[in-house]
Amino acid sequence: MKLKLKVYRGFASDHRLYISGHVFKKTDPSNFNLENSWLRYAYYMWRTFSIKTLPGVAVNLKFRDLQETVVTDENGFFKFELEHELQIESGWHELTCTVVKDSDQVMEKGSLLKAASGYGIISDIDDTFLVSHSSSILKKIYILLTRNINKRKIFHDVVQHYRELAHVDRPELQPALFFYVSSSEWNLYNFIEKFTILHQFPKAVFFLKSIKSGVFDLLASGGGNHDHKLHRIQEILEFYPDRFFVLLGDDTQQDPFIYRDITKQFPNRILAVYLRQVGGSPKSNVESLLSEITSKGVPNCYFENSATAREHSKVHMENYG
Repeated sequence: MKLKLKVYRGFASDHRLYISGHVFKKTDPSNFNLENSWLRYAYYMWRTFSIKTLPGVAVNLKFRDLQETVVTDENGFFKFELEHELQIESGWHELTCTVVKDSDQVMEKGSLLKAASGYGIISDIDDTFLVSHSSSILKKIYILLTRNINKRKIFHDVVQHYRELAHVDRPELQPALFFYVSSSEWNLYNFIEKFTILHQFPKAVFFLKSIKSGVFDLLASGGGNHDHKLHRIQEILEFYPDRFFVLLGDDTQQDPFIYRDITKQFPNRILAVYLRQVGGSPKSNVESLLSEITSKGVPNCYFENSATAREHSKVHMENYG
């Protein structure tokens, strides 16, 4: 049996670390070659949602003097949530995960973020920086199946805004504590990772939704319940109890409700909330939710163009690092 081990970007604080990934039954088909025709690209995307995972497989982690073993769950997913006493300097650090099953052994390298000082940033993906048409299922699926990474669009000025928030021009604040938390499934990890690299977004850790193993799940990609986003953001804030955070999302799905709840649950921990207005006009329910966020003393910006968000950040974030 041919195995494929995928290790996602992990992160660490002074005394805790988190690493996750999947074990597949066959080679991960997420081959997003920029030279592929749209038809071949559609084939690879379709196959991405037909992958099979392996439950009950032991995965070994080695990072410096730390070694640990966990077992994949029913979805082939594994995670290491460990206490440590290591002296980890700020930066991205290499680690190794290994799987042995029957006569097969697979080793895969991963990376671990130990962020520099400063606030953290948590951003949604679809229709926050990646134009996805989440409010139109048919259009979203059409774009997903026919537009390769280099053909997908981003919103004007969004990269500049993210790089400014992450202080990429200040070496003493690198790497920034940056997370992308999305309702897109882990099936799309390779696509999203390569897309952010291509457009020079700040390097970040990803939290995506449970992997799908059926081709018809592609039709529901990114939809359904969004509770996992709330839970992931809660976990991040609990992982870094001494950090403040900036939240970025949009008004097409549940981000306004989730961010309202986060500002209630973590008073004085949120520095600012940014919501992109995707439709033709502001939504009254979103404005109402932002009023609740304002009442908690959290600056916020409901914007159509990222230039507006950038100006807001220059005023409200200039004293934070």
